[in-house]
Amino acid sequence: MRELVEVIAKSLVDHPDEVVVTEGEKDGAVLIELKVSTEDMGKVIGKQGRIAKAIRTVVKAVASRDDRKVIVEII
Repeated sequence: MRELVEVIAKSLVDHPDEVVVTEGEKDGAVLIELKVSTEDMGKVIGKQGRIAKAIRTVVKAVASRDDRKVIVEII
């Protein structure tokens, strides 16, 4: 799932070399943290958070196949 978030984020931003995705564990769920350049933050979040919500929806759909809970945080 980390790779999925990385591919999506790199396709959205102007500085794909500054995209950093880390995967960890939090409260029994998989925690995926996405860090992007400050200039690209608006592109990843989108108007009213629509793009961020779409990223979370796609990742949760993939995770549901494995009966896993996923949290995506944009830092």
